Amino acid sequence: MYLIVIGWIYVVLMMSVAEATNSNGTLLGALVTFLLYGVGPVILVVYLMGAPARGKAIKKREAQARALQAAQKGDPAEPDPQRAVASVQPDAAGHAPGGAEAVAVDTGVAPVGKEK
Repeated sequence: MYLIVIGWIYVVLMMSVAEATNSNGTLLGALVTFLLYGVGPVILVVYLMGAPARGKAIKKREAQARALQAAQKGDPAEPDPQRAVASVQPDAAGHAPGGAEAVAVDTGVAPVGKEK
């Protein structure tokens, strides 16, 4: 990526030199050409292309901080994988778990669409 950036800056530098040495050109025009065609777009492209790397670095720092905090507490940073899997397993009873109807009957409020 940096090779493209260096090449683009070189091309824009040559454009600026041509602007400055032209009989109708000015140094101010050359400076504006260099800033608007070269430095501005290059800074934007480098910033946008570096976003994934910055995101990975942030995640890595957060993971290290969590691991350090867990090591200081003596607790594992992540919950036990077996417990996590067991907590998301479906009910094996063969029927649907009780819903709002059972709660509504107990409180004396009829479920939506049903009359008492």
